Amino acid sequence: MPRLVIAAPSSGSGKTTVATGLMAAFSERGLAVSPHKAGPDYIDPGYHALATGRPGRNLDAFMCGPELVAPLFAHGAAGCDLAVVEGVMGLYDGAAGRGELASTAQVAKLLRAPVVLVVDASSQSRSVAALVHGFASFDPQVRLGGVILNKVGSDRHEVMLREALEEAGMPVLGVLRRAPQVATPSRHLGLVPVAERHTDALASVAALAAQVRAGCDLDALMALARTAPPLDCEAWSPDRASSAVEAPESGRGAPGKAAAPVIAVAGGAAFTFSYAEHSELLTAAGAEVVTFDPLRDEALPPGTSGLVIGGGFPEVYAPELSANEPLRAAVAAFAASGGPVAAECAGLLYLGRSLDGKPMCGVLDADARMSERLTLGYREAVAVSDSALAQAGTRLRGHEFHRTVIEPGAGAAPAWGFTHPERRVEGFVQQGVHASYLHTHWAAEPSVARRFAEAAAARR
Repeated sequence: MPRLVIAAPSSGSGKTTVATGLMAAFSERGLAVSPHKAGPDYIDPGYHALATGRPGRNLDAFMCGPELVAPLFAHGAAGCDLAVVEGVMGLYDGAAGRGELASTAQVAKLLRAPVVLVVDASSQSRSVAALVHGFASFDPQVRLGGVILNKVGSDRHEVMLREALEEAGMPVLGVLRRAPQVATPSRHLGLVPVAERHTDALASVAALAAQVRAGCDLDALMALARTAPPLDCEAWSPDRASSAVEAPESGRGAPGKAAAPVIAVAGGAAFTFSYAEHSELLTAAGAEVVTFDPLRDEALPPGTSGLVIGGGFPEVYAPELSANEPLRAAVAAFAASGGPVAAECAGLLYLGRSLDGKPMCGVLDADARMSERLTLGYREAVAVSDSALAQAGTRLRGHEFHRTVIEPGAGAAPAWGFTHPERRVEGFVQQGVHASYLHTHWAAEPSVARRFAEAAAARR
């Protein structure tokens, strides 16, 4: 599988611009391009999917473990001609205090993939050679195959940069000029998701493809991608991962032996955060996954016996979510009946009494509001209470990413106890509801999806 990792010295250098533009430009050539993102980010993969027509997939060595990075990559890239992996933060930045864990460099090494360094050259000339030399030599196991210079100011500027890098023996694979017309709007948690600006996002991706096509040597980049050696691993399989989970104590076996339980998954502009593997694992566990939009749909999908409400931006759409009273009532009634509900972050806020003063579903006796403080970082957690999602004692690694607070932060039966980097309890377990700020990746613990599908099957 030809593959490239697109990295940078730091955040804000242009990784997303270059990675998305490359994905789109190679797709325009008729190649099947597999898009990937290092780290837990949900938003960039939406632009990757728009550029390639395939699900954007995350490769997170903290949440899933280093041993799953290559198998998950192989699963997503199956049948493709090229894979492009966008890095996270700076090349060597990873989980705080954990060395290289979850860094772009670690992902590149696990994938045995050449790295292309995107450098913001707007405020330097010959110093770019020293910068690139440092990144190339810091870890000899990371193979830096070339540089793409971003935000280059003029022809003269480009000449100086190329001369410096030629002295350093580093190939220049592309030069991109400043192009504000292809900038993607941001707000409090990063880029605005594709689902909220689909038409404009299509135009942005097309402009990125044109910029990369004009400024980058696509043939040289493809040649570099082809130098990646074979991966010695078996592709991850949701069916195999699910079947490896011990059958529930009830002995009923997989729910797929009877009519598939319907698990409704929230989508639309307000709930855009999800990992493709979650739905794949639920399907492998015998469920029928159906998407609904809480902004538009006034009822849950027919036959719903399980409800998943993931992350997103309910704070942006609080008035519209609140105005959809029929759906709020349906969600509340489903939860009150003991139906299994898995809610993460945005889902937690939606299940509360209110969000910024706007009435929500009222499932949880808690109120949420926007905050000035960004809560961001990896967490190690253990399930405190038995729930439809996890048995007490189940250990998972996850990620928090929000600029809201909910009061109280935990119910009488908390969802998780965090063990690192701080010790506290968080979230709510009541009847069939498991609601928390913690984002998790179920590929790391397939029993979560199997257990939830079983709980949904028991509702039929």
